[in-house]
Amino acid sequence: MSLPPTSGADASSTVVIYSGGMDSYTVLHRAIKEGLEVHALSFDYGQRHAKELDIAKAVCKQHNIPHQVVDIRAIHGLIDNSALTNPDISMPEGDYAADNLPTTVVPNRNMILLSLAIAKAVNIGAERVDYGAHGGDHILYPDCRPEFVHAMNQVAGIANFEPITLHAPYLASSKADILRDGLAMGLNYRDTWTCYEGRPLACGKCGSCRERLAAFAANNTSDPLAYESTPAQVTG
Repeated sequence: MSLPPTSGADASSTVVIYSGGMDSYTVLHRAIKEGLEVHALSFDYGQRHAKELDIAKAVCKQHNIPHQVVDIRAIHGLIDNSALTNPDISMPEGDYAADNLPTTVVPNRNMILLSLAIAKAVNIGAERVDYGAHGGDHILYPDCRPEFVHAMNQVAGIANFEPITLHAPYLASSKADILRDGLAMGLNYRDTWTCYEGRPLACGKCGSCRERLAAFAANNTSDPLAYESTPAQVTG
């Protein structure tokens, strides 16, 4: 089921959930291009790829974007049954598939993060919350599917005295589409981190790396990031 993304055309300010990855990086700059007052919000939930937070901090500092990193590591014991939050669980390699997907699911992650972002929006008088759910994630993660996004948008409209619009501009787009949009904006994806591992170089083997590399291949361009191992068979 494919539904159109929620809209927030009348908003003058927005809270962007900004992980430091290429999807949220594009969403962030798209909101800036709209002329909105942008407040970037990142979360430290004990993810093993916390390097993404350093990338997010650097980008916001470079562009003078108000940025808050919220430490929610206290909930780590509630969400540690995932390879993304538990280093004792092996990180699966290869393309996303039914046999490796479940280990990369962080329980209820987007509902948690969206709830906190909505609170910040109400607190500072922003009218919107942006996040980077996209079409390529529909089969992978329930909390990136249109049904979830639209239900959360309804909740955001009634949970407080001030209704907040949840905006997912790439809800019906692929990773390659997002990259194409960002390249058209002149964005430099060297300023992003996608790998599920937090090592100095991207691994090139996890599902997230492979999806990223496939997006660059689909756009007939090279990924500016360096990799420990670049798979020979990655096509868009």
